[in-house]
Amino acid sequence: MDRITKLKEFLQANPHDSFLKHALALEYVKLEDDKTAREIFEEILTQDPGYIGSYYHLAKLLERTGDTNAAIQWYEKGMEAAKKAGDNHAYGELRIAHEELTF
Repeated sequence: MDRITKLKEFLQANPHDSFLKHALALEYVKLEDDKTAREIFEEILTQDPGYIGSYYHLAKLLERTGDTNAAIQWYEKGMEAAKKAGDNHAYGELRIAHEELTF
């Protein structure tokens, strides 16, 4: 059974599990299904804005697909969320990615 099918099965039992959704989005990134991955990342961050890891991956996806303005906005939102959560490591990674894109 492929990973996407398995993750979807797990999500049927735990539909609000951000970790499972994040893993599913990353599988779609691997398949270069950017539209589906973006939708899942955005769903995660709408429902669970404290799920810090998704900010970086969503912004990287947007950066890679040429949506620079949206990528910058998601990096900034992620930095705010990471700072609020006291996650200095994530904040640093988001800040570096943001600076590489904006300077």
